[in-house]
Amino acid sequence: MQTAPPVATLSAASAAAASAVIPGRQPWTRRDLRSLGEALLYLGPSLVLFSAFVFVPLARTLYLSFFYTNPIGNPTTFGGVEQYVALATSPEFLTGLRATFLFVLYSVPLGIAIALVLAVLGNQRLRGINLFRTLMSSTIAVSASVGALMWLLLFNPSLGLLNYLIGSIGLTGPNWLTDPNMAILSLSITTIWLMLGFNIIVLLAGLQGIPEELYESARIDGAMGVNTFRHITIPLLSPSLFFLLVVDAITVFQAFTQVRLLTQGGPVDTTRVLVYSIYLDAFVNFQFGYASAQSMVLFFIILLLTIIQFRFVERRVHYQ
Repeated sequence: MQTAPPVATLSAASAAAASAVIPGRQPWTRRDLRSLGEALLYLGPSLVLFSAFVFVPLARTLYLSFFYTNPIGNPTTFGGVEQYVALATSPEFLTGLRATFLFVLYSVPLGIAIALVLAVLGNQRLRGINLFRTLMSSTIAVSASVGALMWLLLFNPSLGLLNYLIGSIGLTGPNWLTDPNMAILSLSITTIWLMLGFNIIVLLAGLQGIPEELYESARIDGAMGVNTFRHITIPLLSPSLFFLLVVDAITVFQAFTQVRLLTQGGPVDTTRVLVYSIYLDAFVNFQFGYASAQSMVLFFIILLLTIIQFRFVERRVHYQ
């Protein structure tokens, strides 16, 4: 009479079979499955929120970009890639694309550089430095709409403080928001100010994480001033700088409030950035399919830029 093999022998045989099917892969155990279930249980609320506010809208936007829609946004006629082709040949879209890249180019590097200088000053051990830090980082508590309205008053050509200060030294102030050559720069100034508080806090935290012993060793070796900043501060601060480069670029690409309140895309469409163009085509012209196509173009631009930053810029980041 044959007897059944022991349970341990069957388990060993099953494990060997699984290893043979997937080389180098350990079989799932009951403990692994339980851990996966617990992880999904904890992640469940976040996954639901991400699905409702990110994944589903993204899929809906991609779907609508291939259709022509009626005024309430329902798809009517399948257009395929026709709307993407229309974008590629649209002078307004190309102008908006140029304005968007200029906006990012003016705002991100200059904003990080100014924040770096102020963070270095705020990292000094001086009397009253806490007040300086509070004042410099206070813009983080100001909403984009309030900040844009403040700068709208400052940019006023006749009553604004900026032109008053320029006039006090015998010069004529520019038309900040109505001059095609100054409008995009004015938006960048406002955006830099709005992001300044967040940038300073991130950089100041990074500076305070650099060991003081490194500066003391550098001073003993005779390194001072610019050399210390170049060879110690910047390399050890590079993770914070890289983080701000990625986050600020994404933020500026999606900036809308200051454009809506300061220039409304003018003058002569010089500040009609992609986000504002999407708003006009969707909620003013009711061309939801065309606006969805622009949204997907903007999404892939941001995605591509972020991949490039992680692929090439991150190589220069020195993680401790």
